[in-house]
Amino acid sequence: MNDWHDNPEIWAELYPILTSASAIESAANEAKQVATLLSLPEKARVLDLCCGPGRHSIALAGMGHWVTGVDATLPYLEDARKRAVEAGVAIELIHDSMLTFRREAAFDAVINLFTSFGYFTSREDDRRALQNMHACLKPGGRAAIEMMGKEVLSRIYVQRRWQESRSGRFWLMESAVTAGWDLVSNRWVFAGGGETKEFTFSHRIYAGTELADMMRSAGFAQTSIFGGLDGTPYDQNAMRLVVVGRK
Repeated sequence: MNDWHDNPEIWAELYPILTSASAIESAANEAKQVATLLSLPEKARVLDLCCGPGRHSIALAGMGHWVTGVDATLPYLEDARKRAVEAGVAIELIHDSMLTFRREAAFDAVINLFTSFGYFTSREDDRRALQNMHACLKPGGRAAIEMMGKEVLSRIYVQRRWQESRSGRFWLMESAVTAGWDLVSNRWVFAGGGETKEFTFSHRIYAGTELADMMRSAGFAQTSIFGGLDGTPYDQNAMRLVVVGRK
């Protein structure tokens, strides 16, 4: 049986949200922020792990960097390839999982953005993904992981919410935190346009120090914790968790 994140129907439903005009605009700004946060050199070699439809990959390539995008969802990669051509940039796109992709000492930086970490059933699989990131980096290279942190979620948690995913279709979200704050159990319903689809799944959440500790156990020599890609502190006002690890 495939894991929930291997289900193409989920990603098809999320596609209009991930490729909206506002999402593309945000990605351009986020790419500039992460380039500054990681002190990318000119023409850096960057691995965008779980690149999706290539929002950040294309933005970074447009800044002059050499980008490799890896994602397990083939339709997203096909869309990223088309978008890269339209933008006039060259990107290497690879259909693979963060559990298996490894290119030894090939990259100046690895980025994993928009809560694309913690999907696997086992914590050891998460650690394995981090070990792959570490192996992919050149000595002195840095990796940035950006997600919804456990501390932020505890402050802004809402059990039920909804948004319009595209014209006439709505994304209804219901969630519950498991005992011990290890997992978030989700029920997503997409309704409208004459069709309703429902998905249930769980994904792991991390506190800042938990993720930083796991990165060090995966081989990173140094870690830093931030409240955003802009380098703001991870404090009571933070809205996201970013952990940067250096090889």
